[in-house]
Amino acid sequence: MITPGKEWGAPCDAQPDLEVHGGDTDLASAVAQHPGTLIRFTPNADSDIARAVGLRAGDPQRNWAVPMDVLRIDDEKLEGRIAVNMAILGTPPDEANWRSHTLSIDVDGTTTHGFCAVVATGQYRNGLDLVPRSHPGDGWAELQLYNLPARHRAAMKDRLATGSHLPHPNITQRRIHTTTLTTPTPLQFDLDGLRLDPVQSVSITVVSNAYRLLL
Repeated sequence: MITPGKEWGAPCDAQPDLEVHGGDTDLASAVAQHPGTLIRFTPNADSDIARAVGLRAGDPQRNWAVPMDVLRIDDEKLEGRIAVNMAILGTPPDEANWRSHTLSIDVDGTTTHGFCAVVATGQYRNGLDLVPRSHPGDGWAELQLYNLPARHRAAMKDRLATGSHLPHPNITQRRIHTTTLTTPTPLQFDLDGLRLDPVQSVSITVVSNAYRLLL
C-alpha cells in the first residue's frame, strides 16, 4: 500500500521467484497460485496492467520492486479467482449494444443502481484510459457505476481513450475496499478482459501487497 510521503516500492537485488510471460490473465493465474511472490513480468502488447505501471517487453533488467494489489472474487463458482487489473459486471463501457438492466451495487451498506459496474486496481482496458485515477498499489479499488441514457453513450465512448469521459453526472465513482454486485438475472462478467460465465451476485475485495512486481 502507498504511504503518503514515501516512494512506491524499493530497490531489490533479489532474483525473482517467478518469471511470467504473457497477458494480465497469465499474471493473475501466477499470483493466485503463488501469493506474495516476487515476479518478473514480460508482458505482451495487450497487457493493461503493464501499461499502467509503464512496463514493456524488452525493457532492461529491472531492480525496483513495487507492491501490487489484486481483486479477490468471493463467489462459490469463482473460488480462488483474482484479477490483477479489472473486473466488470454487465456490458463493458467500451463495447457496443449495452443492454438495459438493473444492477445493484452495495458499498458500505449503501445501495445504488446502474447497468454496468467496473471495479479496478489498474487504469486501462484494451489500452483505453477507463479509470484515470486508479493506482495498482494504493490499497484501494476504483468503482465506476454507469447509468447513462442511450443518447449519451456514443459521446462517452469517444472520450475513453484519453480519460476525458470523467467526470460525468451519470457515472458514479467511489474508492472502495470491498463491494457486492447483484442483479435480478445473470449478467456477463469479465476478469482482466476474459469473459466468464454470467453471474447474478458477486463480492469483490481488494487484497493489498498480493505480490511484488519488478520494474
